[in-house]
Amino acid sequence: MELTAPVNKIIPFSLVDGPGSRCSVFLQGCNIACAYCHNPETQNLCLGCGLCVDQCPAGALSRRDGHVRWDKDACVQCDTCIHVCPHKASPKIERLTPDEVFEIVHSYQPFIRGITVSGGECMLHPEWMRALFALCRKAGLGTLIDSNGCVPFTQHDELLDVTDGVMLDVKAWDDEVFRHLTGHGNDTVKENLAHLARRDKIEELRIVVVPGWNDPEATIMGIADVLGDKVRTTTLKLIKFRHFGVVGELAGSPSPSDEHMAELEGLARTSGFEDVQIR
Repeated sequence: MELTAPVNKIIPFSLVDGPGSRCSVFLQGCNIACAYCHNPETQNLCLGCGLCVDQCPAGALSRRDGHVRWDKDACVQCDTCIHVCPHKASPKIERLTPDEVFEIVHSYQPFIRGITVSGGECMLHPEWMRALFALCRKAGLGTLIDSNGCVPFTQHDELLDVTDGVMLDVKAWDDEVFRHLTGHGNDTVKENLAHLARRDKIEELRIVVVPGWNDPEATIMGIADVLGDKVRTTTLKLIKFRHFGVVGELAGSPSPSDEHMAELEGLARTSGFEDVQIR
């Protein structure tokens, strides 16, 4: 059976998904449900309910054999289908092979340093990524994974062999806080943090600061404890929560203050981090 993955979109040139200009590939589907998710339409696969079909102003959607079909050429990218979907899904998905995605990525090669695969949660498709990254490596392109850390990297060392690094989200340190925020436990995230550090595969660590919803202070100190001496050479990004794109309970929540972010930066530096960035 042909190896494919559900591709939500491919951004040819991105400056925020790793070092330099990169091609970013976003896969559809996630294994957790963050309350602050900025792309909630990437969480689930389309159920084929058809609620979006009649709402499409361009007539780019149809329903056949229990599935919603998307006409890419007719689509005007208005995102009406995403806004009306009650299932946090999108019908605008293409199932592509690693070779098909590489062909697209390779066409941008003179202008990019590498590729970053994100989601959703891209680690739901490790064999697909391994095949894609092998092609990219052979062509001289760098390879990064953007992950929520809830799939065990310990089971996918062959993928890490062709991966330059992982951009790992650490959403909360206390398990109960993590469950409240995401609906999932965080034991795997902590195991991944230690494993990636041992393999020198951490590109950057990220903490989104969500007032009243997570524990950034405990997360900073917990990460530093796991990293040990490697804390000094690890990039930590402290990211302000912003409500744009968020749906549900946190849709109108405020961002943390500049003063609070500065306090967290100070704590991170005291904990041993030398490369701390506030976004």
